[in-house]
Amino acid sequence: MKKYEQFVCLSGLPRSGSTLLSAILSQNPKIHGEGNSPVCQLMWDLKLSCTVNCKEQFGANNRESTLHELISKIPEIYYSNIHDNEKIVIDKCRTWTTSDNLEMLKKYIDKNIKIIVLERPVLEIVNSFCKIYDKNNVEKDLNKFLALNSAPVMGPLNGLLHAKFNNQDNNFLFLTYNELIENTQETIKKIYDFCGWEYFEHDLNNIVPRYKENDNEYKLYGLHDVSRTITKPDNTIVLPQEIIDKCNYIDNNMKSLLKNKNETVNSP
Repeated sequence: MKKYEQFVCLSGLPRSGSTLLSAILSQNPKIHGEGNSPVCQLMWDLKLSCTVNCKEQFGANNRESTLHELISKIPEIYYSNIHDNEKIVIDKCRTWTTSDNLEMLKKYIDKNIKIIVLERPVLEIVNSFCKIYDKNNVEKDLNKFLALNSAPVMGPLNGLLHAKFNNQDNNFLFLTYNELIENTQETIKKIYDFCGWEYFEHDLNNIVPRYKENDNEYKLYGLHDVSRTITKPDNTIVLPQEIIDKCNYIDNNMKSLLKNKNETVNSP
């Protein structure tokens, strides 16, 4: 039996404040927000298995309706152990914004699904990652890091662009890292309005994650640390000029794409 009443997605770019946002929203006893979730991948893998690998068996036994039930049950099973008062689940995954995953959400969970999308300039994201890598003595090939469709930045960036161009049904709420840090109260209210929630007064001077992510699994300690108060951390990392140029090119190219999109929409 499904415990929650609303399934909301948290997506967008890494190092853009999703852990902080989850910690703040989870102060509301009605909201359950964990770390990075496997739900999207589990749903996709099962869908692929049902529609490709087991397609003949489903058809031969006239069990097509079972396919829908199986896939739609994954979020319910994954969140079956949440507290009874937690009626809103916020599922965090960077790829909820892609075309295929949005289609899957609408088909198997909620045709009016709400997805909160966080964004931040790529240059700031790379700086933030490098700070974590330095703390953990991890070397990183930043050129591969910025390769087309690669994780953890360029793949989610493509999903973000898809969402920006396909928000006709008001599925997405776009928020920037700076908005979250500099105008936290106003940003939280935007989320409540977008999701249709009754407002809850959050304590922004005592932010403690209720469901802290275990960074031992990522071998990057401090990756999901959250300060008790809203602060924008200092970053003294100096990147190679080649990487700075690449990041600036990506950021400027994205701005150009969105500007052209808006010009097309507004043209007669």
